[in-house]
Amino acid sequence: MKRSTLRKAAVLSAASAALLSAAACGSGFEEPGAAPTQAPASAGPADLQIMIGSSGEAETKAVNDAAAAWATKTGNKATVTPAQDLGQQLGQAFAGDSPPDVFYVDASRFADYASVGALEPYGDKISNPTDFYQSLRDTFTYDGKYYCAPKDFSTLALVINTDLWAKAGLTDADVPTTWDQLTATSEKLKAKDITPLALGDTRDRVGAFMVGAGGWIISPDGKTATADTPENLTALTYVKGLMKDKYAQTPKQLDSGWAGEAFGKGKAAMTVEGNWIKGAMTNDFPDVKYSVHEMPAGPKGKGTLSFTNCWGISAKSKYKEQAISFVEAMTTVEQQMAFATAFGVMPSRQSAKDAYTAAFPNDAPFVNGADYAHGPVNAPKMDSVLADFDTGIQQLDSIEPKTLLERVQKNTTAALGN
Repeated sequence: MKRSTLRKAAVLSAASAALLSAAACGSGFEEPGAAPTQAPASAGPADLQIMIGSSGEAETKAVNDAAAAWATKTGNKATVTPAQDLGQQLGQAFAGDSPPDVFYVDASRFADYASVGALEPYGDKISNPTDFYQSLRDTFTYDGKYYCAPKDFSTLALVINTDLWAKAGLTDADVPTTWDQLTATSEKLKAKDITPLALGDTRDRVGAFMVGAGGWIISPDGKTATADTPENLTALTYVKGLMKDKYAQTPKQLDSGWAGEAFGKGKAAMTVEGNWIKGAMTNDFPDVKYSVHEMPAGPKGKGTLSFTNCWGISAKSKYKEQAISFVEAMTTVEQQMAFATAFGVMPSRQSAKDAYTAAFPNDAPFVNGADYAHGPVNAPKMDSVLADFDTGIQQLDSIEPKTLLERVQKNTTAALGN
């Protein structure tokens, strides 16, 4: 997910949840999990309505071109609408009983849609469904059903400013591959008066350390709170230590809007960010030399986070078969590589990995992260819980990790209805 999309998702989450709630009450979705009113299948060519949350002109053009090619080949029609405000517009469309046939579904919103029966669970109807990375399939599985095909994805990795690295007298041998090495390398950088790490102080960055410690906020099936565990305590205690020793500093502490900006300004030698940083570096900091490496392994091994969207199909669509055909065309290796070239995303199919790394060798650490990445919290009604968790992370200098995790455990349990 690109930085601009991440910002939009944060701003829109509350509005989206409220509008989905309205849709659940007013358009045939009576209770979470209830089957929606089914529209009769329409005979003849389809007139598919497709709504996307575009990252910019390049993505809009690429999707329009791909949709036009599918329409010409199949004899159907496909109208692509780039939403100005995807969460709000989808919510209004569902509330008005006129949802688009196909639309982007952000992983962090997926459970809200699936839990009220808004999505058609077509995931296993796409050719070779197991070709999609397992971590991405897990992200779009709810109550045991694999709902929708992952569109593309991003992961977090460790990004290093090679000039600052050399200035500190460090070499490739100093690139950290474990938490202990990250601490040791940070100590060397700090000794040279170089801020070691710019780290975003939210679950979308700190959560990678939780995964490396073997923890997460909820169970894999999304039904049980797992925040207050020794694994998560290990992770937050480690991050708190980095911050206390000034080995890690937040974007605000570095007078920046996000960690990638602090990194680009040369205010830190390392950062933990996603592959969207490539566009930011090219556009805003073209003279900064950097390298990308997989996240240092924690006590339980490598860990990172993934950010993704799926191609959602409305459960109310009259054109389900044609919609599945459309998604099929959008998720071939060839089309995913065309999207990767056009606007910088990573293909969600494993069979595209070799082609992608050959075309973009510097991004290999991001792609490799798919093998051990964890997706967003896969449960509905978690917005306020996660926002409170972020607030707690931003107060790690003054709050005990155990206290924070107990609070998240209590809030998550309540949100899940346990």
